[in-house]
Amino acid sequence: MAQILDGTMVRNEILARLKPRIQKLKRPPGLAVVLVGHDPGSEIYVRTKIKTCAEAGIYSEKLTPPETVTTADMLAIIADLNLRPDIDAILLQMPLPKQVDTRRVLEAVAPDKDADGFHPVNVGKLVAGRPAPRACTPAGIMELLKHYKIPVDGRRAVVLGRSDIVGKPMALMLLHENATVTICHSRTPDLADECRRADILVAAIGRPAMVTGDFLAPGATVIDVGMNRVTDPLEAARLGKIEEFGRKGSVLVGDVHPLEVARVASAYTPVPGGVGPLTIAMLMANTVALAEQHQAAVSSASALTH
Repeated sequence: MAQILDGTMVRNEILARLKPRIQKLKRPPGLAVVLVGHDPGSEIYVRTKIKTCAEAGIYSEKLTPPETVTTADMLAIIADLNLRPDIDAILLQMPLPKQVDTRRVLEAVAPDKDADGFHPVNVGKLVAGRPAPRACTPAGIMELLKHYKIPVDGRRAVVLGRSDIVGKPMALMLLHENATVTICHSRTPDLADECRRADILVAAIGRPAMVTGDFLAPGATVIDVGMNRVTDPLEAARLGKIEEFGRKGSVLVGDVHPLEVARVASAYTPVPGGVGPLTIAMLMANTVALAEQHQAAVSSASALTH
């Protein structure tokens, strides 16, 4: 029977470890979330982030520029947040509208306020193995593997997907823990063969239930990063989720076939309830670490002036 890797339980542990660190600070850590427009998925995600901040004792502020916002407007908002001493971390909820130069806006965030670890300076520090905010989803996956004592050192890991948000930083974090890492994507020949070599498979390709039993080595650990909504009843039936579909009219599935992963893997993350909760927990962890860094710098500066 495959072990289900419960992300909610690990999230609760991460948040519990943050509480004493938050209590030691002179002021609560501050997170600013910038949400443009009214994408329903983004709104739900931001609501969860704000609620988690309140529960953890982190000050949060939501900024909601209109859908018509320009690059110049966004740069002005970021410049203001960069200067505010009560804001330790800035989160830009993706995607931004088409008329906004996303790269310019992301790179305008001060590296020491980069809640998501996406700034080129912080990506460079990840490559070099130096401390910096880390991309939240891969960092959460590493916490999950550690919690369940799943060995990484010397194991063969395959990362399916090459995004800047998950695939690339995930590969680097696994590499830093001495895994032998292969990155695969939609253009990889013999994709199923490559994935079958994995002791640890991280699927982050954004296609519902694309990873079937043929992709999995018996006994592999499978981390499913996908979050796809299925609205076709035939597809829901194929995935063994027809009852849930009947109740809700749609179902959430990952990138891995839920019935086949349970049959072949030794351990796997469910969707929902696997990777998702960890992403938010690591956002909180990044915010707390940045607040500690900022308050230590203020203390050092004031010690020098006295």
